[in-house]
Amino acid sequence: MLIPTGGCAAYGTEYEDIIFLEATPITKAEYEAGVLAYPAWKAAKEAEAAATKKALLAKLGITADEAKLLLS
Repeated sequence: MLIPTGGCAAYGTEYEDIIFLEATPITKAEYEAGVLAYPAWKAAKEAEAAATKKALLAKLGITADEAKLLLS
């Protein structure tokens, strides 16, 4: 979320467990703020995906179950 293009590796859940390979390092304060913001960010991404799926199904004029049948 904080470094979307990669360039780092995390070998645990603490700031000290991050190895910045090709990314510009973030600060510990940025990391801690990101940890707190993650649940809301993830919920927003999931809501966006659900809305996109709903819009696509509506555009196609099919239900989710019908889409599953087409894809199986």
